[in-house]
Formats: sequence, structure tokens, C-alpha cells
Amino acid sequence: MKASFVLPALWIFASPAVLPGQSFIDLAAQPGRRVVVDREAGQYLGHPTTVLLEDGRTILCVYPKGHGRGAICLKRSPDGGLTWSERLPVPENWATSLETPTIHRVVDPRGKKRLIVFSGLFPCRMSVSEDDGAAWTPLSPVGDWGGIVAMASVIRLRDGRYAALFHDDGRFFARDGRAEGTMTLYRSLSSDGGLRWSLPEKIFASSEVHLCEPGAVRSPDGSTIAVLLRENRRLKNSHVMFSTDEAKTWSAPRELPAALTGDRHTAVTAPDGRLFISFRDMAEGSPTRGDWVAWVGTYEDIAAGRKGQYRLRLMDNLKDSDCAYPGVEVLSDGTIVATTYGHWTAGEPPYIVSVRLKLEDLDAPAAKLRRP
Repeated sequence: MKASFVLPALWIFASPAVLPGQSFIDLAAQPGRRVVVDREAGQYLGHPTTVLLEDGRTILCVYPKGHGRGAICLKRSPDGGLTWSERLPVPENWATSLETPTIHRVVDPRGKKRLIVFSGLFPCRMSVSEDDGAAWTPLSPVGDWGGIVAMASVIRLRDGRYAALFHDDGRFFARDGRAEGTMTLYRSLSSDGGLRWSLPEKIFASSEVHLCEPGAVRSPDGSTIAVLLRENRRLKNSHVMFSTDEAKTWSAPRELPAALTGDRHTAVTAPDGRLFISFRDMAEGSPTRGDWVAWVGTYEDIAAGRKGQYRLRLMDNLKDSDCAYPGVEVLSDGTIVATTYGHWTAGEPPYIVSVRLKLEDLDAPAAKLRRP
């Protein structure tokens, strides 16, 4: 179990050698910001992702009963994450999921809206809803291929198609795969609103750095897609790569600052244009290593390799680094609703919570603490 440490008031400061000049705000001591999404005695609940519907207040959340592998559960919040339904009825074969589920909104060329849930490993499978999650098709194979955390990111391209990004280490891309010592990033395309997906193409592969769990975000002018990446060998910081041609080609990956080093980056854009990026802190020597954290800054900070404006500890994870595969949504009033799992109670299995915040409420105290 990770050792706990005492924090003065609501603030923590990292060693200058680890994150020099970084301002931190600790929200872990503010339970009033939290809403429990789901908790079950003796049951591991983990790895949620969310989607916000167009009404600006309805959030759907999917998550497995287990560490990635396990029956997929579905809940709905009608009020921006303040309250949650009981577990909703889902297709019977959602119980056969082998990997972390992900949920995404897609729209076809005729304007038909769909929700899709992916379940990875081999073969990658998908379930579809055309009524905002009231009814779902059973999980069915997308193709004769698979991958890990499929699809970690789905981003709409300027021509209306969708690009889905994920990774694999050789074990699950093909039926008889095996570990190759190389981590490969893949891109698959859909031109019909998510019903069919192309045979994935490699966009990067390396045995030196194991880059995975791509988290995509667009530049403010829409011209560039950045992808933030976990470094799974723990030899270097997290990385970023860029595409200026709608995910066709990508720049060589480069390291991110320690302030953005972690796992499963999930980015949203606040009303003022800043980015809020939620992830599991894995920066070597960080006082919040293994906890659920968030980074606040601009897209330009990422492009220039800057440390950003400030970091938040959202919750204190009490066991190893088993937490923080999040869903993050921005409501119409600017409230950010971040949802994830973690070991929030000592000696008990992980469960799922949401944390709510507005950046405007955190800016003034962060500015006072910023070091010269």
C-alpha cells in the first residue's frame, strides 16, 4: 500500500528537482466535490469512460466489474453527474467483455447520432445504440483484429469521418498473436458513422519506448491533432505526437514535461479555451505518484513543451497506482465532471466516483501559490 503523507491545508508542493516551479492544488481533502457513481461491497469496479449527450446534462458511464476484464455495467446521470441511476439493462453478452470498455458519440453523414461501446483484445467488439443508450445491440466483432484499450480515442475528422486510435503489443492484434517486445499504435477509420471500421494501420512502433493509451486533442484552430501517450516501460516521461493532415501522418514522438507524465490522458477544453487533462500521475519522484491528478494549461503549452499553469490532485489513491482511467465532461456552465475508479477506502476494492470543479474557482489561489 502506498504510504500517505500529510499536506498543509489544501496545498502540496513538489520538489523543485521533480517539477520545478509547478503550482499544485490538492482537492483530495474536499469530499464535498465528490459523488459516488457506483460501489459494491467486495467487488472491484474499475476503468470507467463517459459520454455527455447534446442536452448538456445527461452523462452515460460504462465500466467493468473487474480490472479491465469483466461484465460491462452502464449507468446514466440526468443532471450532469449529481445523481446516478441504478445499473441499467444491457445485452447479455456484455458480461463476456475481456477488456476496458470505452464509449463514444458518433454521427453519420446523414446526421444520425449513435453511441458505440468498444471492448478490446481479440477480436475487438462493438455495441451500438441509436436511441441515446436506451437499447443496445450485442457486442459483435468489428473485424478480424483486436487491440488493448480499444478504442482509447475516437476523434472526428474534418471530412466527417472518424479516426479511432489504440495500441497493442503483438498479443491481441491477430488471432494467434504473441508478445513481440514492441508497442504499436494503430489508427482505424470509419466513414459511415461508426458502423464499420477499416483494417487498422500502424502509425508508430518501437521497442525502445512503449507508447500506448493515446489521448487525442485538437488545437484551438483545428489544424492539428495532438496525441498524449503513456510510456509503459517507465524509462522516460510520457510523450506527444502531432498530425497536421487529419491523422494520416504523425510527427516523431517527443517527451512531455514531468507535469504531464502519467497514464490514460483524457483532455477536455474548458469554456475559456484552456485544457483540463485528467490522468494517473506516474512522474518519477512526484509526491502524488500513483494518484488521480489533472493538468491545467493551454494547447500551446503542450506544443512548446511547457509545464502548464498548475496541477491538481483530484483524489488520493491508497493502493499502488491502480486508479484513474477517467471520463471527463464539460457542462454548459463550465463545470468539469471527471469520473474514475480508485482505491479510495483503505483495505477495500476500488469503486467509481466523480469530482466536480470549475477552473475559475481555482485560478486565484493557484496564482497566489505560483513560484516566481
